[in-house]
Amino acid sequence: MRQKFDFGEEVRVTRAIRNDGTMRGFARGDLLVRRGSTGFVREWGTFLMDQIIYQVHFLDDDLVVGCREQELLPLSVPWHAGQFQYGDRVACRHALSVNGEVVIAAGEHGRIEGTDQGEGGESYTVTFSGRWFQVPASAMILLEADA
Repeated sequence: MRQKFDFGEEVRVTRAIRNDGTMRGFARGDLLVRRGSTGFVREWGTFLMDQIIYQVHFLDDDLVVGCREQELLPLSVPWHAGQFQYGDRVACRHALSVNGEVVIAAGEHGRIEGTDQGEGGESYTVTFSGRWFQVPASAMILLEADA
């Protein structure tokens, strides 16, 4: 098993990193690092002999977090973060319909449940009133970011 990233290399996280219970001072599930944030590799090691874990220092938050290799991209890879991230609270700009039937009223609040991996997609998986929808970014406004 060979590491993909070198010591001191700047990397980007492709998904929100949450506390799995190993970070002191944070509750399990707390957001540690937002998707798209960049940091520098400090160390790396293995977990269960089959995963490389990188210790990444995110300077903006002065936080050192363990990240799996598949959660990281080299900084040289093009990135499009999009407008929203997992957990963001949104409101619908206008009514949305499926097969001509209005299913989401204008102003209805929802939550971002799924995002792409920075490939430039402009739609998100969103829950509105317990139902899941694929909604274009242009149809939503941000109410509050998950913090």
